[in-house]
Amino acid sequence: MDLSARRRWLLLTVVSAGLLLITLDNSILYAALPTLVEELGANSSEGLWIINAYPVVMAGLLLGSGTLGDRVGHRRMFLIGLAVFGVASLAAAFSPTPETLIASRAFLAVGAAAMMPATLALIRVTFEDERERNVAIAVWGTLAIVGSALGPIISGLLLQSFWWGSVFLVNVPVVIVALVATLVLAPPDDADPTKRWDLPSSLLALVALVGLVMAIKETAKPEPAPLFIGVAVLAAAAGGWAFARRQRRLPYPLLDFAIFRNRAFLAGVLAAGFSMFAVAGVQLITTQRFQLVEGFTPLRAGLLVAAVAVGALPTAMAGGAVLHRVGLLPLVAGGLALSTVGSVLILLNFDTSMGLLVTGLLITGAGLGAAMSVASSAIIGNVPARRAGMASSVEEVSYEFGSLIAVALLGSLMTAVYAATIDLPAGAPDSARDSLDSALALAGGDPSLITAASDAFDGAYFTVMIVVTAVIAAGAIATGLLLRRHGPGSALSAPTHP
Repeated sequence: MDLSARRRWLLLTVVSAGLLLITLDNSILYAALPTLVEELGANSSEGLWIINAYPVVMAGLLLGSGTLGDRVGHRRMFLIGLAVFGVASLAAAFSPTPETLIASRAFLAVGAAAMMPATLALIRVTFEDERERNVAIAVWGTLAIVGSALGPIISGLLLQSFWWGSVFLVNVPVVIVALVATLVLAPPDDADPTKRWDLPSSLLALVALVGLVMAIKETAKPEPAPLFIGVAVLAAAAGGWAFARRQRRLPYPLLDFAIFRNRAFLAGVLAAGFSMFAVAGVQLITTQRFQLVEGFTPLRAGLLVAAVAVGALPTAMAGGAVLHRVGLLPLVAGGLALSTVGSVLILLNFDTSMGLLVTGLLITGAGLGAAMSVASSAIIGNVPARRAGMASSVEEVSYEFGSLIAVALLGSLMTAVYAATIDLPAGAPDSARDSLDSALALAGGDPSLITAASDAFDGAYFTVMIVVTAVIAAGAIATGLLLRRHGPGSALSAPTHP
């Protein structure tokens, strides 16, 4: 695909704007969640589902949408995704109930799932020079980080002057501009009608993910229901088994498991998942903690966690530029190791030193920026061009799965630890154990209840940060072992499965 240099980079800008919208909506509710819970009357479970409906549905549909993009053309998929995303944003903005908002977030995910693999596949087929493509993917990956960081900031800014629905309306003008620009700049669709799209496979993947998330959430409750957990685990296991079995039988599977035999590809998938787990986890719990315990405004809390993006930007941009010289190992495994150090700083100083906390956020971001900037290159660079859609889908699933598990696991774990450890003062209502939001609403200015609830929440924050730190460290070790032959001077690509 021979496009002029100017047109190539303009097209990169357009698809990156689409990615920015997708990642923005992953994190834009982190700072807005306390306001949403209060104004819509949502309980803690509904609050988490308002966030989780988006990544759950998206992750379930991504594999199918990537293969569908190979069949009908990635330009067409990007345009369809933009249109759905715009309509769903309007529906979310004017949702009257928590249930309606959850459904609108799921509809948003349908548009995002159509768009997301197309953004990376268009880069893969547009930038034919490897070095140029590495830089383009680094820019793409950097904007993913920027979108995650901008979400809490933008929601904080909007909530200062407008109602909560404005956090979704902000998508609409970007969608309109991107639609027009794509029609002008993107090359004609290179559709391949011989590719098959299998809807049942996408639905099986969705069943497996929903079952997994529901099992995690129920397990973390103070009084979990064993029968519900059993049914959810059974659904997750059955859906995953049926999906894998179906892929082995299909002549054109949504996911060919043979591509995971490539160590660099697998390391890229793991790096993307571990990185987004860290980004989503740190942002979610930190914005909640500083709003509810320290009294930060949504904007101030959003600006605080933006330190992750500030740290990530220089390393993300540098990663793509130097990848061909230093190799994958120091950037992926080394980046995750560096972010582990930053996470330890956050863990030890979140309630004692704002300076050291911000330093920890910056270091965490610097490490994750290096890893994320080249994780996509490791994935896309280690599959044939005809599998760009499949590889893009796997890459996006790894990002979304990391974010999904972070919100489901860490959000539920924080609630569970809080409920189990709060020492309610005499006369305090037992419903104050449900969440810190509930305790603050019930306190009526009672300092003893506020102190008890805040102390329990800080204990929960500390516990969750231990989990985040351990997960990042595990990612550094795993990717280091997989990439031990991909140090300085090594090739990015290895022989791939045909």
